[in-house]
Amino acid sequence: MSAVRGWDTTPEMRVRQLVHSMGYRYSLHRRNLPGKPDLVFVSRRKIVFVHGCFWHAHKCRRGRRIPASNTNYWDTKRARNKERDKEQQRSLRAGNWEVLVIWECWTRDLKVLRKRLRDFLERETPVEHKRVQTKPSTNPKRTRECEALGGETRRRLAVNQSVERIAV
Repeated sequence: MSAVRGWDTTPEMRVRQLVHSMGYRYSLHRRNLPGKPDLVFVSRRKIVFVHGCFWHAHKCRRGRRIPASNTNYWDTKRARNKERDKEQQRSLRAGNWEVLVIWECWTRDLKVLRKRLRDFLERETPVEHKRVQTKPSTNPKRTRECEALGGETRRRLAVNQSVERIAV
C-alpha cells in the first residue's frame, strides 16, 4: 500500500487540467480544512474531492469489486473511508463550504465532467452561506462609539472610518 499515492493521481490530474483549462484557479490540498481537499476555490467557498472508486467504495463496477484475499480487512477499511468522507463533508458544509465529489469513473468522459464542474462552480452560493468578514477597530474610542450605535449606523461608521484611513 505504500505505492498508493495520496495526491497527484491520474484522475486528480485530469480534473486539475480540465479546471485550469476552463480558466478557474484553485489551491491544492489545504491542510487547514478537514480532509485536505484536492481542489479549493477559496473565493467561491467551493471544494472538489477526487475519489478513487475502489478506495471509497463507489457504486460503479470498479467500486463494487471485492478483493479475493483478506476481505474482512478491505471491507472495514473501505467502510471507514466512507464514514470519514461523510464526516469531513459534514464539517465542511457546517463551515459554509459547498462540496463536490468527483469519482474516478467520471473522469473518463471529459465532456460530461466539464459540464458537471462548470455547473458546480458557476452555481451561485445561497446568500445565507456567504460569509462577510469584518475587521474590528483597534482604536478603543472608536470601538466605544460603535458599541453605542446600532445596526446600519454602526456599519456606515465603520465604512466611513476605513475611507478616512485610506484618504489619510
